[in-house]
Amino acid sequence: MILFGPPGAGKGTHGPKIEGLLGIPQLSTGDMLRAAVSAGTEVGKKAAAVMKAGGLVSDEIVVGIIRDRIHEPDCKFGFILDGFPRTLAQAKALDAMLAKEGSRVTKVIELQVPDSVLEERITGRWIHKKSGRSYHVKYAPPKSMRLKNGKPVPESMKDDETGEALMQRKDDTASALVKRLQGYHGETVPILDHYNPDGIVRQVNANQKMDGVWGEILSSLKKSA
Repeated sequence: MILFGPPGAGKGTHGPKIEGLLGIPQLSTGDMLRAAVSAGTEVGKKAAAVMKAGGLVSDEIVVGIIRDRIHEPDCKFGFILDGFPRTLAQAKALDAMLAKEGSRVTKVIELQVPDSVLEERITGRWIHKKSGRSYHVKYAPPKSMRLKNGKPVPESMKDDETGEALMQRKDDTASALVKRLQGYHGETVPILDHYNPDGIVRQVNANQKMDGVWGEILSSLKKSA
């Protein structure tokens, strides 16, 4: 299964819930890459050499890392990919690898949210770096938040549990989001078109309350691929 959605669509919220429901792991290419390098696998050594030289890890290496990872026992009944493939070329490389393994992509779920809504979600987000706890100035503000001219006073943004300062990610800005969304729509959306003829793509309206989103995800999982 592949989980798609633009930044702020809720992949980080709902991915682990799908993982728990189906009993299959959610695989992050970043985590797998670090694990392969640490373990010193053949593909991991190739990746380490490229990164040491300051280069970008090729699609071939990433697909090789995924191939090695899905041989693990916890992937016996399937797995969820989040963050890969990002381009049509990667999708085709993934398909070719899975075909050799006697497998295929059986479900693609896209979380859909209008760009205008994503800006509000992303730019209002504050993070507690150590724990990963996430706050939002409108939807889930910290208890300490003070406003000035309708905007939060940065010094007042503190974690509810520890009282430590919260931070905003560098790319959680309106200008950065525009670039991220251009990348998503320009490169990722063609992947959906690639899988559409197989009848396995399911769109979920992620611009609603969390329970509603989860209900649609459950419904899309029940529909046969």
